[in-house]
Amino acid sequence: MKVFAAFRFRNYRLWFVGQLASLIGTWMQVTAQGYLVFELTHSPVFLGYVGFASGVPSLLTLVGGVVSDRFPRKTILIITQVVMMLLAFILALLTFTGTINSWHIVVMAFALGIANAFDAPARQSIVIDFVDRGHLTNAIALNSTMFNAARAIGPAIAGIAYSQLGAAWCFLLNGFSFLAVILALTMIRIPKQKEKLAHLSAYTDIKEGILFSFRNPLIRILLLIIFVSSVFGLGYITLLPAWAVNILKGDATTVGFMQASQGLGSLAGALTIAALGDFRFKGKFFMIGLFSFPCMLFFFSYVRWLPLVLVGLFIGGFGFMIVFNLANAMLQMVIPNELRGRVMSVYTLGFLGALPVGAIFIGALAEYTSEPTSIFISASLMSIFVLWIWIFHSQTINMEK
Repeated sequence: MKVFAAFRFRNYRLWFVGQLASLIGTWMQVTAQGYLVFELTHSPVFLGYVGFASGVPSLLTLVGGVVSDRFPRKTILIITQVVMMLLAFILALLTFTGTINSWHIVVMAFALGIANAFDAPARQSIVIDFVDRGHLTNAIALNSTMFNAARAIGPAIAGIAYSQLGAAWCFLLNGFSFLAVILALTMIRIPKQKEKLAHLSAYTDIKEGILFSFRNPLIRILLLIIFVSSVFGLGYITLLPAWAVNILKGDATTVGFMQASQGLGSLAGALTIAALGDFRFKGKFFMIGLFSFPCMLFFFSYVRWLPLVLVGLFIGGFGFMIVFNLANAMLQMVIPNELRGRVMSVYTLGFLGALPVGAIFIGALAEYTSEPTSIFISASLMSIFVLWIWIFHSQTINMEK
């Protein structure tokens, strides 16, 4: 089937299965952690602090990009996955023993952010080592399918597990889930490549990646879109635990359903891209996805009935995946392989670096106004930006081949 074309490559099949198992555990932890923080603090702004702590280390992704271009990406990923596994086990231990405090979660989120700063550039750029260039768009789309299948399954399991067993079991299961991707990585065989860039300083490498990114008009505008969309279009994710309790009068299960609905929407978007393959008019489809951000946010800020909230989150997840998946694919097609890790680290920084800004922004707004008002303001700002892109920059991203 055309949708699963990248599965003909053994390395990619191993990667997909291992990552899927691990990501289900990761989304269980994300969901449980957010609700646990709100239970401990009852503060929307503290949810923003956790998001900020996890995102601040994203500044290190530029260094992570250099490391990704200099050293075997498979080795880097094994190391980062082991570190993340240990952090999950520590969080589980603190929760099982009843010593967990809100500041522990902030510290652990910060440590996880450091590991992710080195993991993300390697993970983003290793896909081309698993498939040939003709299957790259399909592989990226299937990566997103895997991510969002986990995003749909993990939170739903976490909501039930949290209610029946408690947060500690969600963290423990996440720790064990990393064994799947570590095992898959050890089984993957990648041809040995020549060492690169060893004679250059890290500063020179980083500078080269940044200059290439901002001198290319397409990459430059895509990076701006990713940054602004992450700040104003995705900030609402931080508020989901508070929204479930304060607006919908729900509990951890409600949060799980909300996260799962958004994940299902993203999964649908990823499958759509995978089915289309290396299609024309990526730019036009990209713009449709971009317009869905403010539309969904306006809708979400007004509805108070859970089924409609889930519909809004599904639509938002679909648009999110169209934008971020196609941005990734369009970037990968114009990046030379010797710069891939560094340019993708700039892309990752634009995404991960913006998330803490959005978390603090919307968390503070919600604290001093209300959750619906904060989302309405975000929707308004996102609308202005999308209209500006459509009027002045739609030609830049109108790729038709």
